[in-house]
Amino acid sequence: MTQIALFHSVLGVRSGILDAADRLRAAGHDVRVVDQYDGLVFDDYATAGAHVERIGFPALMAAALDGVADLPDGFVAAGFSNGAGMAEYVATQRRCGGLVMFSGALPLAVLGVSTWPDGVPVQLHVADGDPLRNREWDEAFLADVGAAGAPFELFEYPVAGHLFTDPGLPAEFDAPATELLWSRTLDFCARAALSRS
Repeated sequence: MTQIALFHSVLGVRSGILDAADRLRAAGHDVRVVDQYDGLVFDDYATAGAHVERIGFPALMAAALDGVADLPDGFVAAGFSNGAGMAEYVATQRRCGGLVMFSGALPLAVLGVSTWPDGVPVQLHVADGDPLRNREWDEAFLADVGAAGAPFELFEYPVAGHLFTDPGLPAEFDAPATELLWSRTLDFCARAALSRS
């Protein structure tokens, strides 16, 4: 069992986030869903993006750290889309046991960070046809992780949905890709738990 801090996408804590938390809990992990929107959810990316712009990334990053302030070191940070960036930032500021990112990554420089922390493993899951994907950012981030000598795994799925694991977004959801993603994610989290024991 490991502690996991789970960060939501730009759309908020939708059914896909709750489903993710349930899957992780069913595997025996202790999961905290960090709600940076205080219950607010969105149905489209444009409106949600405008909300993020109003709040601002510095405030969201501070809220991300506040949301895990009482967790002991060694937890796994995980997040979807915008939340992947939040989890990434948290993993550079706290002693994490690993980082799992769904639907994107940010170059460390965007977060104001120069190097990836020693030995913190990373798993990145992306849709190959995601119209919101920034491949250069993914590559820059993984290059930073590799330069630090940390292990990383990149998994690309032959689907087009940005949040393809969210059953509440039928135009994006892909069941087979979702099951494969979760088998890989649960394996990563189990390894993180073993490394702490």
